[in-house]
Amino acid sequence: MAYKIKLEIFEGPLDLLLYLVKKNHLNIYDIPIAEVTEQYMQYLNLMQLLDLNIAGEFLVMAATLMEIKSRMLLPPDEMQTLVQTEEDPRAELVKRLLEYERFKEIANNFKEREANQQQVFRRPTALVDKEGLFKEEEEVYFEASIFDLIDAFSKALKEISKELFYEVVKDEFTIEEKIHDILHLLLVRTSVSISELFNKAKNKIEIIVIFLAILELIRLKEIIAYQKGLFQEILITRNKNNIIPYEERTKKDTPKN
Repeated sequence: MAYKIKLEIFEGPLDLLLYLVKKNHLNIYDIPIAEVTEQYMQYLNLMQLLDLNIAGEFLVMAATLMEIKSRMLLPPDEMQTLVQTEEDPRAELVKRLLEYERFKEIANNFKEREANQQQVFRRPTALVDKEGLFKEEEEVYFEASIFDLIDAFSKALKEISKELFYEVVKDEFTIEEKIHDILHLLLVRTSVSISELFNKAKNKIEIIVIFLAILELIRLKEIIAYQKGLFQEILITRNKNNIIPYEERTKKDTPKN
């Protein structure tokens, strides 16, 4: 699949680290660096496997985590000497995470104000709430991050029966076809969970194509991925605020005979 998703819908490596800290309920001041490094590398490997256009800063952070991990794994005597002569190897990373978290909070406040003013990210009867939330009637929803999506994708792969990942197939599935399938489904249903889409897949290749189709639709602002609670099941729905729907855009791009 010679297809790359542009990184514009992605967040950076610090976003991924904060996501892992919150998802696993970790103490940001005492990060279990070996555990976090392992999980970070799993996400990075999945992103590379999908041929996503990963920014170099993700690889730099991977190298930083590996270095910190190696320093934390020093023998007890050497580690004691290191603690006496230097600060905790994690200290600089923790400082960067805390500063970035504060920056994100400020950015979210501005984003909330802009959304309230322009009524962006609204559906009929929906009201924008704090911290990037939106609610319909009395229910509150959370926008799903790219890392939530990758996590759901990873779980779907594990649940598929074991088979060779790089199997040879004859263009059985295409991203364009899956995009049309998803949009057609959302014409008859208000929302659908991505786990349902994955569960209907015949093999891992189809799961990958579905996932890439979802990412492309999010990038094009055709759909919104959201959760009813943090780290809960991800659902997708049409973005009612999209100016030019996908169907109109593709019709415009179709050459005339």
